Amino acid sequence: MPFLTLVLAALIQGITEFLPVSSSGHLILLPQLTGMDDQGQIIDVAVHVGTLFAVILYFWTDVRIALGGLTRLIRGKIDTQGAFLALCLILATIPVVIVGLILKLTGLDMMLRSTAVIGWTMIIFGLVLYWADQTGKTDRTASQWTLKHAVTMGLWQAISLIPGTSRSGITITAARQLGYAREDGAKLAMLMSIPTIIAAGALAGIEVAATANAQAAYDGAIAAVLAFFAALLALSLMMRLLKSVSFTPYVIYRIILGVILLWVAYT
Repeated sequence: MPFLTLVLAALIQGITEFLPVSSSGHLILLPQLTGMDDQGQIIDVAVHVGTLFAVILYFWTDVRIALGGLTRLIRGKIDTQGAFLALCLILATIPVVIVGLILKLTGLDMMLRSTAVIGWTMIIFGLVLYWADQTGKTDRTASQWTLKHAVTMGLWQAISLIPGTSRSGITITAARQLGYAREDGAKLAMLMSIPTIIAAGALAGIEVAATANAQAAYDGAIAAVLAFFAALLALSLMMRLLKSVSFTPYVIYRIILGVILLWVAYT
């Protein structure tokens, strides 16, 4: 695979995975708008693995607590902060797994991969994010996450399977609508991404395992490393900016890109 394609796919995934602008939408658009060959599922899986390690590293303290609590949860005990966090993350992941399997088995996932769909979802869910960010209260913190809110955010997250919606964007929207402060809502959205990326990566990984070879593994390793560093940088910058900046700049970007995509799609 051309090195430029690897670099572009890795940077696009790394930069956009945790920003509320839809990484999957950008990856779908890469071959459509540039004329390059599609990077393929192997590279898609690789760059997702890279971003997965980035978010785990950035939120390692919380991840370690959840992993420690997972062992107690397996034994049927929800008597620690870690066990409760693990339960919340599991409940929040179930809806997107169920809906994802339905879309995959029915073929609807491929039917939704169009420039027009991405254009509309960019605009619509950008405006929804703006509404939630401007009207939502900021009196809840991540430590006040509840089982009910985890399920609610999980249901919102399932909508992100429509290309262009943005997984982080829709879960942040849900968190802001529920009254979580910007930084805390983003933190919950990022933690929710970990089991979701693992589930999606496992499903895609099974599909591509049979076609993988030494060259594909080499290309995937390069893409994963590049995506890791790009994601870590983008995540760090976003979390810092949220202390003083709203989500409006991302909304403006989404609307501008959405309008351009609709113009391309319909003309």
